[in-house]
Parts: sequence; structure tokens; C-alpha cells
Amino acid sequence: MSEDNKPVSLVKRVFIFGLFAGFLIMGILAVQRALPDTKEERIYKAIKAYSPYTYEKRLGGLTILDSRDSDFKEKPSAADVLFRMDELDKTWAQTHLVVQNNDVIITKDDNSTVKIFMETPKERAFVKSFFGI
Repeated sequence: MSEDNKPVSLVKRVFIFGLFAGFLIMGILAVQRALPDTKEERIYKAIKAYSPYTYEKRLGGLTILDSRDSDFKEKPSAADVLFRMDELDKTWAQTHLVVQNNDVIITKDDNSTVKIFMETPKERAFVKSFFGI
């Protein structure tokens, strides 16, 4: 009778370990999907300085404001605020950013332009992939 219990307990251990490993892998994948895109810090900060979208702290989280439109306020959930800011920045970039050689040319709302030099190929690849230009 004790011999029959050994294979069952081994099966139970393998099942519990497999279940634990499955939940661990699913958790890691969920966290990776929840993180916003990685950014090249220097070029992103330089471009972001000209973006009209900013955050405003509020009691329930963050509000996204548009400096060009005082009526524009978005209050996405805390989980979606970073993704929504990225979407707005990408939409803004379609009409205001141009890549020429190793420069990003930003056209501001008053039609003046600013050039930002891209120092590395990684920055150039980031601008093209993230902003889609």
C-alpha cells in the first residue's frame, strides 16, 4: 500500500511545481507587457521638452494636459496613463517631427524650428521606431 502512494505523491509534487512555474511565468509576462516602451533617455528628454503634453498630479492619479488647449484634460487610469502619454506624443510627432540626416527637426506651433542632433545609431533607431517617423 505504501508503494502505491509514492508515485502519486511524485505526480502531485510535479503538478504543484508545474503550476507554480506556470503562474510565475505568466506573472513575469504580464509585468513585461504592463511596462511602457523603453526609451533612449537623452534624445527622448530633448524631444519631450517641446511636446505640449504634461502631467498634472491629482488626488486620484495623474491628469494629462495640453499646453495648446486649456480645455484638454485626460484622466486615464493609473495603469494606462503612461501608455496614453506615449500615444499622444506619437500623434504629436507625426506632424511636428522630421528626421534629416542625423538631426531631428521639431516644428513648434509658432512655425519656428529646433534641431536636435542624434549622437548614436541607437538614438536614430529609437526615434524612427518609437515616433514612427
